[in-house]
Amino acid sequence: MKNERAVRGTGKTPRPAEELRRDLLRHVVASLGSDPEHLDPARVCRALALTVRERLARNWIETQRSYYERRGKRVYYLSLEYLPGRMLLNGLHSLGLVDAAREAVAALGQDLEAVAEREWDPGLGNGGLGRLASCFLDSLATLDVPAYGYGIRYDYGIFYQTIEKGEQVERCDNWLRAGNVWEFERPENLYQVRFGGRVRESLDNAGRLRCEWVDADTVMAMACDMLIPGYANGRAVSMRLWAAKSSREFDLRFFHAGDYIGAVEDRVRSENISKVLYPSEEAEAGRELRLKQQYFFVAATLQDILRRHRKLHATFESLPDEVAIHLNETHPAIAVPELLRLLIDEEGLGWDEAWGICERTFAYTNHTILPEALETWPVELMGRVLPRHLQLIYEINRRFLDRVAERVGSDSELRRRVSLIEEGPVRRVRMAHLAIVGSTSVNGVSALHTKILRERVFRDFHDLYPERFNNKTNGVTPRRWLLQCNPPLSALIGERIGWGWVRDLEELQRLEPLAEDPEFRSRWRRARQENKVRLVAYLERRVGAQVDPASLFDVQVKRIHEYKRQVLNVLHVIALYHRICDDPGADVVPRTVLFGGKAAPAYFLAKRTIALIHAVAEVVNRDPRVAGRLKVLFLPNYCVSQAEKLVPAADLSEQISTAGLEASGTGNMKFALNGALTIGTLDGANIEIEEAVGSGNLFIFGHTAEELAALRGRGYDPRAYRDQEPELARALDDIARGAFSGGDRSTFWPVVDSLLHRGDPFFVLADFRPYLTCQEAVSRLFRDPEEWTRRSILNTARMGRFSSDRAIAEYVKEIWKV
Repeated sequence: MKNERAVRGTGKTPRPAEELRRDLLRHVVASLGSDPEHLDPARVCRALALTVRERLARNWIETQRSYYERRGKRVYYLSLEYLPGRMLLNGLHSLGLVDAAREAVAALGQDLEAVAEREWDPGLGNGGLGRLASCFLDSLATLDVPAYGYGIRYDYGIFYQTIEKGEQVERCDNWLRAGNVWEFERPENLYQVRFGGRVRESLDNAGRLRCEWVDADTVMAMACDMLIPGYANGRAVSMRLWAAKSSREFDLRFFHAGDYIGAVEDRVRSENISKVLYPSEEAEAGRELRLKQQYFFVAATLQDILRRHRKLHATFESLPDEVAIHLNETHPAIAVPELLRLLIDEEGLGWDEAWGICERTFAYTNHTILPEALETWPVELMGRVLPRHLQLIYEINRRFLDRVAERVGSDSELRRRVSLIEEGPVRRVRMAHLAIVGSTSVNGVSALHTKILRERVFRDFHDLYPERFNNKTNGVTPRRWLLQCNPPLSALIGERIGWGWVRDLEELQRLEPLAEDPEFRSRWRRARQENKVRLVAYLERRVGAQVDPASLFDVQVKRIHEYKRQVLNVLHVIALYHRICDDPGADVVPRTVLFGGKAAPAYFLAKRTIALIHAVAEVVNRDPRVAGRLKVLFLPNYCVSQAEKLVPAADLSEQISTAGLEASGTGNMKFALNGALTIGTLDGANIEIEEAVGSGNLFIFGHTAEELAALRGRGYDPRAYRDQEPELARALDDIARGAFSGGDRSTFWPVVDSLLHRGDPFFVLADFRPYLTCQEAVSRLFRDPEEWTRRSILNTARMGRFSSDRAIAEYVKEIWKV
């Protein structure tokens, strides 16, 4: 066959492109069972992925060998979510093979970018939490930290979002429909995980109480490894994901009786645990499944960690010196009593020794201050699913409250506030409290967030354990979020200051003097315009919309939530629409407003917000009076691969959450790194971005967290703001009277009702006028392309501190002590 003949060796070492092409064709035949004479982008994508995976596997083997040779401390990062995004281009960049791959697939009549588009985003996460975890794994590999990421191999992602008649519809995210070429299944790493049953107590020969967890149902956890490459260092770390497998294939008694459904029912029920990310908690079965998911991956992970520890150590007293286990949010917090159970019940350690090991082994990152997001579990559910763990949690709580009493006396109100058990009609286990008590370190993810944790959310715990609390501001990997997603800008930066910034983002500071160079500013604009043109082509393919690439691209893409205030953005769009209609001759800066994001299936107001965006877009985009001056689009199924197209093309980055409620944000960092200017509140990492890039190089508006607290204390009346602002009143009236819903007043009444009659809990109306004023400043600056470009360059140049490499280096030095 001619494609095979073309790559047969001549005895000489082949060039990288030739070697890639040879291996690619080998995988087409040997791995895919396909004819290399009939290739299409999908087959080339899979074969090239296998070719890359093969090289990563070699690096991974060398990395694992080095861990054992060094015999140093290892980091285990536990996260219920990861959002790695497409892995093909990331792997090629890390291996330095992008140009070779482009040449290799071109020789086969294919285009590398078209090939990469055939890859499906892994459905392993939902939002910022999962994407941060993936950035951290990238940095752990690049910095050569001995580390492993642990999570769940979900068969289905949270959902695939489609839009039907303006409404979000959740479809099955079957990301594994064609298999996962990136993973290695490890059936030899199979662990038993138990649920239910009861605790049997007895006395051992020394008269000590022993507890045995018996009569439990069992599920097997099978390891599936995806390899995360370090950049240009020959390293790769494991993202080990657990898949649920039945402890038996089927029950032969049912099978022989002719009941095949009954025979496989146990297997199907067992394997549901890793079926879907975040099952609905509206029903009791959904809540139970989610708790089982959390324990499932924690139990398998800890068995895997202890197995690895036993290879080199006969006892466990040195575990905290050899192992750092990091809890990414409260989802893995059940790991605290699980490790305690393993050490006491399985290994025979006493309580004090076992608890001392736990306290020094775990570290906990909190990502939220919203009360509803601080996870709790009903005591009844915990006792039914994990009876031994509930016993241990009660004992942890008793001993902890005794220590509290020793330190501060019999303050019953303090004991109630810090207790691991929340009293009430339904007693609940407070997982954040469990994580704090059981960890050596508790960190927030931005300076403001950590301040709020210390002074408000966990103030009592900070008073008790001030040394445990610290800040580690989030970061993003420059490999994916500049080098990979923005080739035009990366090439320009690399040409002028070299490529050291890919591993040391502070190198971007060398761009600062170039902001004053007219020729460099011109080339910067051309690079960014190239990205906008690329996005325009994508928008036409994806939603059938034609967009002016010269317009201001105003982008808000993130999870749909009231505190993220997409509604504030919509109110601005309506006000802008009114202004253009009222004065058709006005000289208006053309603006394309782009939304994207998913609403939780049961979050009614978030789903109404998506419907409102579409309804406003329908009216605006059809009105000839605003044609060419205002367009509104919603991009369905926002994901990592879509972000890689939006982030490099955005002119304006909307980071407009209610001050004091966004823990950090990483979207704000990605946009600014790629030269977008930020419009935002003093919330999360926006504060630190302002400090870094300079207050004159972004647009800050609105009430601060302290001002909102004072406003709330005085008695916030949102209707007073409506009455003072004619443009606001007109926009709200249009929504309420059905101007965007065909005259149906009921369609969007819940949105208006929340703002006017239910207290406007996220202060949308209080910040409306400052937001409009700030948007007017945006438009004025956009008219001056030279000054806009200068500030764009300075944003990129000053974003060095927001690298995930910097964040991980801080974790390594100050928390994990690797």
